[in-house]
Amino acid sequence: MRSLECLAGQEFPRSGPGRLPQVEIVVPVRDEEHDLEPGIRRLVAYLAERFPFRAVVTIADNGSTDGTWAAAQALAAELDAVGAVRLERPGRGHALRSTWSASRAEVLAYMDVDLSTDLNALLPLVAPLLSGHSDLAIGTRLARGARVVRGPRREVISRCYNVLLHATLGTGFSDAQCGFKAIRADKARLLLPLTRDTGWFFDSELLVLAERAGLRIHEVPVDWIDDPDSRVRVAATALADLRGIARMRWEFLRGTLRVPRLRTAALPGRPGPAGTLYRQLARFLAVGVASTVTYVLLYLALRTGLPAEPANAVSLLVTAVLNTAVNRRFTFGIRGRPDLARHQAQGLLAFAAGLALTSAALAVLHAVVPSPARAAEVTVLIGANLAATAIRFAIYRHWVFRLGIAPPGQHRGPRDGGTGPAADGGLRGVVPPGQHRPSHQLAAAPGRATETNGYHQ
Repeated sequence: MRSLECLAGQEFPRSGPGRLPQVEIVVPVRDEEHDLEPGIRRLVAYLAERFPFRAVVTIADNGSTDGTWAAAQALAAELDAVGAVRLERPGRGHALRSTWSASRAEVLAYMDVDLSTDLNALLPLVAPLLSGHSDLAIGTRLARGARVVRGPRREVISRCYNVLLHATLGTGFSDAQCGFKAIRADKARLLLPLTRDTGWFFDSELLVLAERAGLRIHEVPVDWIDDPDSRVRVAATALADLRGIARMRWEFLRGTLRVPRLRTAALPGRPGPAGTLYRQLARFLAVGVASTVTYVLLYLALRTGLPAEPANAVSLLVTAVLNTAVNRRFTFGIRGRPDLARHQAQGLLAFAAGLALTSAALAVLHAVVPSPARAAEVTVLIGANLAATAIRFAIYRHWVFRLGIAPPGQHRGPRDGGTGPAADGGLRGVVPPGQHRPSHQLAAAPGRATETNGYHQ
């Protein structure tokens, strides 16, 4: 098998007049006048000498108050592969969303201006996206094979943050905060309108959305050296990240954040179990038979020491939780921890319907026959459970495990969950899916610099 490094020695067509870039690398900066020029020159030199794809670099100055914008303009005027945009409004997330939304490249990437990540990881980052194998790629400092030089404080904070993401939002990627990421432009156009954060949490938000949309995330272990002169304020950034996690968790629980399914998890020619009604019904009935047997056995065991009603309630609750979990995976093809708690909470409505029916059936039986035999109780409960099963299937299919939550191109608004562009304090630069913003409105062509107040029409 050939390694990616072999591509560096091949000749590929470079950017030229009328040729669109394959990769656009955005470098968001704020008050970085000292690091900007050496970082950009080093990046451009690498692209010219070792990067085989057509690429441009866009400096996204967001709210600098020093000489950063003047340095960006000078670099854009001197270097053909460099453009620059200025946004008066600060925030890395705002800068990336605005610049990416206006890009015409196939793959959109970004990296920090200090180039803490070794540039040899850039080709492995974007190659799977250009080939179509993956949808989003991230550099990771926390996976096996990464070589990282940084202080213990940042190491502990980074690892704790990613553990928190795993626990609260059910994420599976290893490193949300490494400033070295790329995404396919067609997927970005669908996900960017869903994002709301304008600061450092933007990375995490985009990754969570991508994972829930079923996109394939490629991870590249990187060589990373901490910048001792970093502008990142750790405490303020950590608090903002915690607020972002809490916001997304709350939106997912309320159902106001709806993520389109952009890639199926099934292999070609192998549809998942969440397919036709008949396939779902067959699997649901199989689970139902097993649940009913478990319910009856548990009821008979509890009935030796409990009255009929408490024994029925406990047996039904236990089997309802198990039934929801098994149907989630086996019948409706949903795996992983995302939305697990919400699914179980909504599944309790099915438990309530079953409890009402079985309790009513027992009450009628005991009213007619004061001391019925166990066999009579079991027979009545099985009949009530059959009725509850039909209700449970409808609840599962049309509410709890409803698929195709939001068609691609639709997204929730900023507060009410309706359809509309994402808003984060007046941002109007998001490109609707399938549309491209004319380059003169935001994106700087190589060798040009443009200035905007951050509120794009």
